Amino acid sequence: MKLKIAIAQIDIALGNSKHNQQTVAYYAEKAAEVNADVLVYPEMWNTGYALTELTNLADINGQDSQALLSKLAKKYHLNIVGGSVATQQNHKFYNTMFVFDASGQKVSEYNKLHLFGLMNEEKYMSAGSTVNTFDLAGIKSAAAICYDIRFPEWLRTMMSIGPQEILYVVAEWPIQRIEQWQIMLQARAIENQTFVVAANRVGRDKNNVFGGRSLIIDPLGRVVQQAGDTQETLLISTIDTDDEKMVRGQIPVFDDRRPELYY
Repeated sequence: MKLKIAIAQIDIALGNSKHNQQTVAYYAEKAAEVNADVLVYPEMWNTGYALTELTNLADINGQDSQALLSKLAKKYHLNIVGGSVATQQNHKFYNTMFVFDASGQKVSEYNKLHLFGLMNEEKYMSAGSTVNTFDLAGIKSAAAICYDIRFPEWLRTMMSIGPQEILYVVAEWPIQRIEQWQIMLQARAIENQTFVVAANRVGRDKNNVFGGRSLIIDPLGRVVQQAGDTQETLLISTIDTDDEKMVRGQIPVFDDRRPELYY
């Protein structure tokens, strides 16, 4: 099955939700103009890492973010992997991903599992505890947030449910570790025999410079399409998920696993 993917590699205005919502809406319109099937945003696009201001900035139950993403999905007939946003749920803060299909219906909600100490995430936010698998555009998919990709055992847990055909990754990944970002994503593609669609932001906040390099990677680990490290852009590529089926037929790693020995 062929699928046109669009990645919105955007800058994020720290603590300025209104401005960021306008940016998100702009890129949805641009994705629709090129007839994209799926649009992917980066991590924490509503606030950036304004963690000390979450009491005032976090989206209560994700209501505003969900309303916007649902509206854009329905208006432009886009399947949207909504990056992630800072939310407040039951008096706790979370880094939350919402996924909407092209009719505007929510198909997944996921709170980031692994919180990143180098950016003090664990001091302000709570961790999730559920998998993030869903059907999108007729394709079995999974998604993870940034630091999650350093835990291949977690991604394998999700990818072996099905198994999934596409792994979406959303991030705010700093530029000084951008080579690791690419290497790990290619490794996750190879070991899970899956397409990886990864959206990172560009720009900077008070403490970090972010590295862009959003990527679409095939199941053999080859880079299909890659954005630059510094500029906002809408990255576009068409993938064919039948390629993945060919790879899995050649090397049946999921059939040959012995999970009873892994834990």
